[in-house]
Amino acid sequence: MLALWLPLLSCILLLAGAAILLAAAVHDVIARTVPNWMAATLAVIGLASQILHGRPLVSVACALVVFLAAALCWRAGWLGGGDVKLLGAATLLVPPGDVVGFIAAVALIGAGLALIYLAGSRIVTAPGPHRPERLLARAARIERWRMRRGCPLPYACAIAAGFMFVTL
Repeated sequence: MLALWLPLLSCILLLAGAAILLAAAVHDVIARTVPNWMAATLAVIGLASQILHGRPLVSVACALVVFLAAALCWRAGWLGGGDVKLLGAATLLVPPGDVVGFIAAVALIGAGLALIYLAGSRIVTAPGPHRPERLLARAARIERWRMRRGCPLPYACAIAAGFMFVTL
């Protein structure tokens, strides 16, 4: 009977994980933080998905390796703490055979994001003295300010995009 519901449950868990990753990316763009509850919820969803597919131990081992490697990157100042937790949790949702591709996709998309920010910091002009009224104009003004000051990248965007690339 469970075999009948397996594809539907798997799809629901995958879409729920994708929704949380998108929300984390948006939150990271706005506030440059990733709330702990997002990573925790994603980890629970990922673990449920892997239990459903009968591979929880291998998935937890892969996620632990990715988390520890990302923690070393945090220690070096290359990643934020929220990004480390989100990356480890997202790894739980990825099938073990796709983890290397997922990490490669996140790294490549993250490099592209860094190049965009490097180019943007040189191209984008300083904001004018007036305050924009529209939301997108205000968001652009804030990003210009962040680019000029070398603020951290919203790396949750790269994590979410890498996940979407590998799984969907």
